[in-house]
Amino acid sequence: MSSLTENFNTPYHSAPFNHIKNEDYLPAFKELIQQSEEEINAIINNTEDPDFKNVIEALAYSGEKLDVVSNIFFNLNSAETSDELQKIAQEVSPVLTEYSSKISQNEALFDKIKKVYDQKEKYNLNEEQKMLLEETYKGFVRSGALLNEEDKEKLKKINMDLSLKSLQFGQNALASTNAYFKHITHKEDLAGIPEPIIEQYAEEAKERGLEGWVITLQYPSYVPFITYAENRELRKELALANGKKSFDGGEYDNQNLIREIIQLKQEKAELLGYKNYADYVLEERMAKSPSKVLDFLNELLTKAKPYADKEIEELKALAKADGIEEMQSYDHAFYAEKLRKQKFDLNDEELKPYFPLNQVQDAVFGLAHQLFGLSFEERNDIPKYHNEVKTYEVKENGEYKALLYVDYFPRKGKRAGAWMTSYKSQYKKDGENSRPHISIVCNFSKPTKDTPSLLTFQEVTTLFHEFGHALHGMLADTQYPNLSGTSVKWDFVELPSQFLENFCYEPEFLKTFAKHYQTGEVLPDDKIKKIEQSKNFMEGYQTLRQLGFGLLDMKYHTLVNDVKDIKAFEDEQTRATQLYPVNPETAMSPSFSHIFQGGYSAGYYSYKWAEVLDADAFQYFKENGIFNPEIAARYKVLLSSGGTKDPMELYKSFRGSEPKVESLLKRAFG
Repeated sequence: MSSLTENFNTPYHSAPFNHIKNEDYLPAFKELIQQSEEEINAIINNTEDPDFKNVIEALAYSGEKLDVVSNIFFNLNSAETSDELQKIAQEVSPVLTEYSSKISQNEALFDKIKKVYDQKEKYNLNEEQKMLLEETYKGFVRSGALLNEEDKEKLKKINMDLSLKSLQFGQNALASTNAYFKHITHKEDLAGIPEPIIEQYAEEAKERGLEGWVITLQYPSYVPFITYAENRELRKELALANGKKSFDGGEYDNQNLIREIIQLKQEKAELLGYKNYADYVLEERMAKSPSKVLDFLNELLTKAKPYADKEIEELKALAKADGIEEMQSYDHAFYAEKLRKQKFDLNDEELKPYFPLNQVQDAVFGLAHQLFGLSFEERNDIPKYHNEVKTYEVKENGEYKALLYVDYFPRKGKRAGAWMTSYKSQYKKDGENSRPHISIVCNFSKPTKDTPSLLTFQEVTTLFHEFGHALHGMLADTQYPNLSGTSVKWDFVELPSQFLENFCYEPEFLKTFAKHYQTGEVLPDDKIKKIEQSKNFMEGYQTLRQLGFGLLDMKYHTLVNDVKDIKAFEDEQTRATQLYPVNPETAMSPSFSHIFQGGYSAGYYSYKWAEVLDADAFQYFKENGIFNPEIAARYKVLLSSGGTKDPMELYKSFRGSEPKVESLLKRAFG
């Protein structure tokens, strides 16, 4: 018997990472799929009349162990992967896709669901039960339950192909990122780069058995280089390498995969009766339709473009003083940092000593305590998948509430970026409230022998962002696992994360934790004021950049025809948002994992959509006190409700009204 299929003999039945071997996965998946199928068959073969309890509720609770093992496996494939794990993923993904297709296209099961759905008036269901029934029925229809046999087979094949190709896309993007490094042997080539970053580059070189310094395309390495390096030719070289990820015609090129993924999504949408994939996706979002999304993005574009143009003109004047007649995109971060320093006399390296990771983490834990009554206690007896991971027991009023794993530093087997995920959902069953196991994964600079991990201010906001998602998971208090925590409409899911970032700019809160790691000195008032003022620095540029991604995503997923030239298509769709000359050698689509591997297909707009929600929500706190206990209690209800109610209704019962775009514009541009 595998350590994955038996009951976990660990605190709170947490994942037994210390006992899992790679060879356990395939047999475990096979055994658990069989178990789950038996649970489904029990629902189908039940001779009692179908009702909410023996069909809808039984289905919601089925496959729990399979979900847990899937979470363990795919979370590790993102945070601690290996060639062997990636190989297993290629085997496991189609098996799981086939299993879920088998359930979603099971006629006997759907007949029972439909009977309950058609007679829902007679069951006297509460709000959450109604939502579960609605979502279950709709989920089956959207998975092809109403299709004929031939079309069901087609859909099954499309889903399997999509799952494999999306996986391959992500693996290619990661391999392409890891394949490049720049070895520097002359220190003068590092002019302008702060000493702690140079130290980081030296450690990277040492790890590779090289003299000198090594810069990679991992964000903590690449971003400081492109921001501070005075050597323009080297900035260009690094930026080109970054812009060519999976777009160089080599073995990790993703262009064909993009065409295939887009084509498969379109076929899927048409098969299910939708005009295009965006129509299919948006039916289940707050935004509802592609036209509403495009109107929203274009309205923001019209309002933000003049601000962005003005910002770029300022940067061009600085570049011109350095003899640069035509500024390029790889000059942006360098001159933006120069201008930031001029305007606010602030740079990341100056601020970093005030933001050691442990203090920032203490601050976000403290905020969760002040707003929601949570406390965090480190546990050393809970297994973890890497020695850098830390585990916390989360309590509310002294009672166990959740487990939280934090994994902060880059490794070869970890994908880029930052994310929150879960190993186990929250739900209530048989009188027990089964609590969630949540994880935050980031890529912050590692501590060195002389200094702790010091965060840039952007990394501070990143940690708050991911912790906002984690709160959504940890505070979950719903009956059913599939309506719990972050199981909400996709364009609502970024509200809790973006909302929490706002606290990083509040002077009264900043002063509680922004303290120099050596002297304990509080970040001076003038610097705090500058952080506050700099909040909207380059906001026009950032807005246009995000709108470019959103428009590109929406255009890919409203396409009916094939994309012949990925680069030309990308340039065309983002032209209105481009602020610098387009480089013919680079394209971002081939490494746009959010939409081709992650869950943001036809949903990238939701970052901006959620910004309207978070600006509006925080405005409410600002008007009444940022730690206002009554408003915090109402916000906690919104978080703990998960997907049990329509998100707009949830928002309105918290705020008293619908969110207003003006709140975002006011915050961004004054």
